[in-house]
Amino acid sequence: MDPRTAAHVLTRIAALLELRGENRFKARAYESAARAVLALEVDDLAPLVRDGSLEAVPGVGPATLAVLRDLVATGDSALHERLQEDTPEGLLEMLRVPGLGTQKIHAIHAGLGIDTVHQLEQAARDGRLAGLPRFGPRTAEKILRGIAFLKASGARVLFPHAAAEGGRLLADVRRHPEVVAAAVAGSLRRRREVIGDVDVVAAVTGSPAAVAGAFAHAPGVRDAIGAGGRSVRLRYVDGTQLDLHCVRPEQYAVALWRATGSAEHVAGVAERLAARGLTLVGDELRGADGRAVAVADEAALYALAGMAFVVPELREGSGEVEAAARGGLPALVEPADIRGVLHCHSHYSDGSATIAEMAEAARARGWAYLGVTDHSQSASYAGGLGRDAVLRQHEEIDALNARLADAGIAFQVLKGIEADILPCGRVDYEPATLDRFDYVIGSVHSRFGMGEAQMTERVCKALDDPHLTVLGHPTGRLLLTREPYAIDMHAVIAKAADVGAAIELNADPHRLDLDWRLCREAKALGVAVEIGPDAHSPHGLDNVDFGVGIARKGWLEPGDVLNTRSADDVLAFARRRRDGASARATGRARPAAAEATRVG
Repeated sequence: MDPRTAAHVLTRIAALLELRGENRFKARAYESAARAVLALEVDDLAPLVRDGSLEAVPGVGPATLAVLRDLVATGDSALHERLQEDTPEGLLEMLRVPGLGTQKIHAIHAGLGIDTVHQLEQAARDGRLAGLPRFGPRTAEKILRGIAFLKASGARVLFPHAAAEGGRLLADVRRHPEVVAAAVAGSLRRRREVIGDVDVVAAVTGSPAAVAGAFAHAPGVRDAIGAGGRSVRLRYVDGTQLDLHCVRPEQYAVALWRATGSAEHVAGVAERLAARGLTLVGDELRGADGRAVAVADEAALYALAGMAFVVPELREGSGEVEAAARGGLPALVEPADIRGVLHCHSHYSDGSATIAEMAEAARARGWAYLGVTDHSQSASYAGGLGRDAVLRQHEEIDALNARLADAGIAFQVLKGIEADILPCGRVDYEPATLDRFDYVIGSVHSRFGMGEAQMTERVCKALDDPHLTVLGHPTGRLLLTREPYAIDMHAVIAKAADVGAAIELNADPHRLDLDWRLCREAKALGVAVEIGPDAHSPHGLDNVDFGVGIARKGWLEPGDVLNTRSADDVLAFARRRRDGASARATGRARPAAAEATRVG
């Protein structure tokens, strides 16, 4: 039993106890045990259970130890199973409604007898929910919005979670003695922002159906759909879903390709293959004589279709087939192209680390600069910096840069700020204070409910301020939690092109904002895209890799990304903005392809 699955079950037990109205401290014991298990640097808990060392782990008590022993022995816990059987399934579904926690759900269930999301929606609409103690009309309206969002998003998870689970499940598949090759496929391999399930394709030496069937009875599997065939859908006790497709080794390349691309991509390539007398039949490619054609790998398949190799991120059916056929695919940005980052927070506002600690973490990742962008003064909720705090921070940055230079270290800390775009469209701080920063990221952090025309005007007005170097997380979305605010991004991107400002691709996996489809529009209009980790800790700097994945989906090349440039070039970009230079003033023309790449 791996620690991640065990921690999930422990956390779920804690939630189930709270849904039943059990003592909060009892639930916390299971949460503490989950954290303790996750902190263990092991891949398998079984040896720790066998030798008794798990008993000595702080945070693991007799009750939680019994659960862990069950998990190791059977793949599930008797307590977990009993609690799930005794808890209406609808209460568990309510946990997925944004803004609803276990205590509120228990109060709703106890007060109104509601045990389904449908009943909850009805009660929110007819006023019963608002009548509960500590609820009210605003809470009812918020829950209605959460239910609508749940309906729209379905049973999906963020990319990092899916990638972690996919890695674990892939390792399980590869350990089977008859599996000779296996890879993640589907939307996860295409690096979609949110993922429904994990797809894995495996090449096996024996019977594909027998290997697939073996996983239907693996530890931790709750149920299996399609058992008996070579494809099986497995649902694990932690809620993870795996679609496993087993094939013969000679079918592997075609099967992996089919399982990776969108339906539109597969159809487009299949059409080109058909024009060359080749037909896709299941997981095989057959010639005009009906015989199977050997396909060594995906590159060979594309070559047979008369195309360049298409990387998985681009296999969305959005023009990549045609581009590959004419040799027009972009040379996509890579993580190694990033030379520094510009959106980070320190302990001066709501970050957890010092500027020096963030700088050292950036240096350790091979970058040449780090831009510190703590929140501006209006963001009081996030410890926004007043003028005096700005001055103190800049003195600290100057001193740190001097020490780095004296030590012969080629690294620079830049003085940035994440300034609120106020409802009136003004960028937070007076011009004299804005002048002190090397660059400014302007972001909307309030009044998300403005109408589209108002919000678009607000942001475009902010872009008229030459101090604003980069427009931060431009739609304000929080994936699976909050919809983007109403804004005309076509108008905003066009405005950024006119004034020579950059737009952020916020790499926080909860945001990934700019959307990858809009990245293509920014590219077409010549708007530089900044990939910002929005890091609030050294660990948060790793968000850059998520941003690069989305940039690649958006067809961005190194030259399209602001922070593939040197620190001097970034500073020069900001100075040109501040000096009032615009796209028109510098003679930069919009590419003619702009209209063709617009996303509705």
